[in-house]
Amino acid sequence: MNIPILYEKIHEQGFPEGYYYAHIPTLNLTTHGLGIEGAKSAAGDLIKLWLDEKTANNEPVNLNKEYLFSTIEM
Repeated sequence: MNIPILYEKIHEQGFPEGYYYAHIPTLNLTTHGLGIEGAKSAAGDLIKLWLDEKTANNEPVNLNKEYLFSTIEM
């Protein structure tokens, strides 16, 4: 199963340099980690926990969503 993840460098006051958000639009979740690899690892952990929780509660899991990404110049 492939789940899309969008990475965003964090530029917030109080956050150490080098951290990234990992947005998981399929699940409507966001986490973060040090560097892309750290954010990817955190996203993998969060996805696993989310799936385990849904399975434990016999809740349906729909991962068949389509996402498109674009930018707009302002």
